[in-house]
Amino acid sequence: MIIDQQTSQASVRDELPSVNTLSRRSFLRAGAAAGGGLMLGFSLPFATGEAEAAAGDVFAPNAFVRIGSDGKISLIMPYVEMGQGTYTAIPMLIAEELEVDLKQVQLQHASADEKLYANPLLGVQATGNSNAIRGAWEPLRQAGAAARMMLVAAAAKRWEVDPAACRAEHGEVVHAATGRRFNYGELAADAAGMPVPASVELKRPQDFKLIGTPAKRIDTPAKVNGTALYGIDARPPGVKIATLAQSPVFGGRVKSVDDAAAKTVAGVRQIVRLDDAVAVVADHMGAAKKGLEALVIEWDDGPHAGVTTEAIAAELEQASLKSGAVAENIGDVDRAMADAVTKVDATYQLPFLAHATMEPMNCTVHVRKDGCEIWVGTQALARAQATAAQTSGLPLDKVVVHNHLIGGGFGRRLEADWVARAVEIAKHVDGPIKVVWTREEDIQHDMYRPMFAHRLSAGLDGNGMPVAWNNHYAGSSVIARYLPPAFNNGLDPDTTEGAIDLVYDLPNLHVEYVQVEPPGIPTAFWRSVGPSRNVFVTESFMDELAAAAKQDPVAYRLALLDKTPRARAVLALAAAKAGWGEKLPPRVGRGVSVQNAFATYMAQIAEVQVSKDGTVRVRRVVCAVDCGTVVNPDTVEAQIQGAIMFGITAALYGEITLRNGRVEQTNFDSYQILRMNEAPAVEVHIVQSSEAPGGMGEAGTSCIVPAVANAIFAATGRRLRTLPVDTTALKQPA
Repeated sequence: MIIDQQTSQASVRDELPSVNTLSRRSFLRAGAAAGGGLMLGFSLPFATGEAEAAAGDVFAPNAFVRIGSDGKISLIMPYVEMGQGTYTAIPMLIAEELEVDLKQVQLQHASADEKLYANPLLGVQATGNSNAIRGAWEPLRQAGAAARMMLVAAAAKRWEVDPAACRAEHGEVVHAATGRRFNYGELAADAAGMPVPASVELKRPQDFKLIGTPAKRIDTPAKVNGTALYGIDARPPGVKIATLAQSPVFGGRVKSVDDAAAKTVAGVRQIVRLDDAVAVVADHMGAAKKGLEALVIEWDDGPHAGVTTEAIAAELEQASLKSGAVAENIGDVDRAMADAVTKVDATYQLPFLAHATMEPMNCTVHVRKDGCEIWVGTQALARAQATAAQTSGLPLDKVVVHNHLIGGGFGRRLEADWVARAVEIAKHVDGPIKVVWTREEDIQHDMYRPMFAHRLSAGLDGNGMPVAWNNHYAGSSVIARYLPPAFNNGLDPDTTEGAIDLVYDLPNLHVEYVQVEPPGIPTAFWRSVGPSRNVFVTESFMDELAAAAKQDPVAYRLALLDKTPRARAVLALAAAKAGWGEKLPPRVGRGVSVQNAFATYMAQIAEVQVSKDGTVRVRRVVCAVDCGTVVNPDTVEAQIQGAIMFGITAALYGEITLRNGRVEQTNFDSYQILRMNEAPAVEVHIVQSSEAPGGMGEAGTSCIVPAVANAIFAATGRRLRTLPVDTTALKQPA
């Protein structure tokens, strides 16, 4: 695999097409490469305007796919690779329709260009919300199919035969009757002069050769042999290393700095003081850290010095009693509740969570008078570029961003705060500077998954089945800040996913959301975001209803899933594979969770053991998933495995707390991550489906947490309505 970064790419400045219209020409472009070849690209919705065929062998520029005269295919990736398998699954889409082997595809990072590379489902250039495959599914296949048809047409013209008498295979066009063949490289220049096909015929699923088959990760060899470049690996000539201390209270400022001792540390070159941070620039990270430790900084804590977790929780609890924006209303909940035989009430609370990415937050910047160059691993390249331009005071076209592989994103790298911080420091430094955050700085200055409070009530009929469901909750809206146009009438799709449009047939349902932003604390997307909170609440409360009705949790759910056969199928499969109903030892329980999130149906059964001292061990997880058409089953399985570990970490250990405006957690000793010896056995069962692909990166995280909580209830009889798990409450009485 070749992964490089584009340092220059012209932009087409045509008028943008309507976001509701995707014409054939608005996603197909072809043009001749400088050395003779076919350049075929596609514009997704929100990209540049119609690409008209030009005279001769030239099409409009700015392509995603290039077929050179050497026969090699280069894909300029509009999405980023952060461990989720994007750099394998997305090339499979092109290779499938282009009739080439996956090993023939070479990859390059896309440049920062919102017009060319916007995610069609988000409207911005970003990798997130588990929609890279969803967004690329049709456009990339159509681009590959169009290229194949043009290559076939070029060969047929040379042979003076009907294109229908030719076929493409393994990077060649073959004339069936005579066995004559040309490889793609030989045809590239001619193909560039062929007309764009009026219609593009995609393969039938039964004809797929790559899609649906396990493919080895393209990026694995480079990661194993150490040649893969992450953001932290960037080393432009003359680069210095910096680390920093930011105000321990959000919104605080630097009052004074004594840097005399820091300047005597060998290797320390410069101290940079900002309004709310101090950075030490050195020859290497060791010297920078020693210099930072030698600083004597006095802080002005500012207006948020008294903030505590308890105060925020109390505010959210009160807000959940107030009227909010109605996210969904079905039937008449009040009337159904009045007629209910049994009523169940519960309040749930979820904590702030940090991202704690494996690769520390870092950004390398070189600010000059005439431009700014950045080396970074980001999920949102155009946002990083725009932030750097604003911070540096330079025009957007004077900022070049080189993107790299990412060592853990989870939503943290959708932000650009650390890019802005690096540019602020670089403005004071002559030459390139790499700013690396310590783990302590990362955890205490993260942008956190929001804290939420939910207040639920339900009414059951004489058979114990729910006739009324009411969910009233309060918390921060990340989208209101990140993508304001998507926050309408007090609602956005992230804060409501998993709380509305439930898989269950509930005749009367009412859901309200109250936006409450925590004082001074930045909130952000976190792996599975809204569903990571809402599915926990929904599935835990559904378990409470089954218990109140004295019914089996799986059977109870199955009785409510007639309207969603895909959800019913994954639940039945997971229960069967997990041995649901089989006898377990004392203080061992099974818990269930089922969801439709990110357009993927999933059910998980967690088997949990609770020791006498309250320690919880997740022994086994069985997952059944219907994510529509599967591109790479190995990626699906790996995604679920990783997401489950991430979710178990949150369930058992995840919590950010504040005291006197300061985050109390500092490193992995106080913000614990699931250890290897704690990892459960995970079984993944994929349901074959012809539906369009669903999202995969985050679904496993939201599904596992309630499954674990419900398993703990089955093992101990203790219901968990707050996270992380309180092991003290689970201790067996003496």
